[in-house]
Amino acid sequence: MTTNLTYLPLILTGVLLNALAQLALKQGATAISGITFSMKNILPIALQVIFNPWIFGGLTLYAISVVLWILALSRVEVSYAYPMLSIGYILVAFAGWAFFNESLSLTKLAGIVVIMLGVILISRP
Repeated sequence: MTTNLTYLPLILTGVLLNALAQLALKQGATAISGITFSMKNILPIALQVIFNPWIFGGLTLYAISVVLWILALSRVEVSYAYPMLSIGYILVAFAGWAFFNESLSLTKLAGIVVIMLGVILISRP
C-alpha cells in the first residue's frame, strides 16, 4: 500500500459526491412526499420516483461515489478510508441546516466536533 495521504483527494471526492447524492435524494423525496403508497398506485409512484430528476441525479452521484470508493479501497487500508465517510455526516448536517432548514442544535454541533476529532486522529500516520 502506498501513502494514505496520496489518495485522500480520491476519498474526499467520493465522500463529497455521496453527501451530494443524499441531499439530492432528500430533495427528490420531499417533492414526492405527499403521495400515499398502496398496491393500487405502485406503478405510477414508481414511475414518478424513477423520473424525478433529483432522485435520478442523486442515484447517479451515488453510483459515481461507489466507483470512487472501490478505487480508494483498492489503494488504502480500510481502517483509514472508512472513518473518512464520517466527513459526509458533517457535510450533510450543515447542508441540511442551510438548504432544508433542519435544526443544528448544540448537541449536534458537539457531535460534529467529536467526529472531526476522530477523523483527525485516525488519519494521522
